[in-house]
Amino acid sequence: VADKPAVVISSDPTELAKATLVAHGGDKLKKMRSLVLKGAADLTFNGQAVPGAFSTVVSGEKYYFEIVTAIQQLKQTFDGVQTHSSLPGISLPPVTSLGFPLLPKVGDTGYAITALPDVSKKRKGFRMTTPEGFYTDFIINEKTGQIKSYESKWMVESREITTSVEIDEFQTVEGLVVPKKYAQRFDLGPITAYANFNAKTVMVNSPIEDAAFAIGK
Repeated sequence: VADKPAVVISSDPTELAKATLVAHGGDKLKKMRSLVLKGAADLTFNGQAVPGAFSTVVSGEKYYFEIVTAIQQLKQTFDGVQTHSSLPGISLPPVTSLGFPLLPKVGDTGYAITALPDVSKKRKGFRMTTPEGFYTDFIINEKTGQIKSYESKWMVESREITTSVEIDEFQTVEGLVVPKKYAQRFDLGPITAYANFNAKTVMVNSPIEDAAFAIGK
């Protein structure tokens, strides 16, 4: 059987971003009302490997992200107005402003698409910047036209934090191609943490009550 021909990758970042959106569901992805990922999360922190579980729930701009292990719990919630993190001093930008959840914003006003800053690596991809200034560099798989990896950077109290993701496997749900298995690195200044995520439950457009995003007093 002949190999499947590689996808034609545009050198224009805007056209590449549009093609990547299509490769992950196009209009269905832009109209996605909610996304739920739940499964295993194996963490490595300070050289110690710890098994755990994770949940990511996004509904519009609201979200919560949670990792639970026997020795540590991290949860960040945005209720549409305010953000709460269970770990003081470690706050992620809105989940909807980073990585895959940012992709549906391609073409929206205020979301800038530009070329990758480091062209010397000859990577195929584009940078997407939110109106707030958060940005993600997307690297595209030239065989599938889908996201291969991405990296995001932001500042917390004058400290730069970087996270990068390598996607190993996608799952197609209702016409949407969603990351299912991926490895993520968090550079938190003096500390670097690694996590391998494997979603066992992937749901799109499920009704989600606002109470799921309530921030405890």
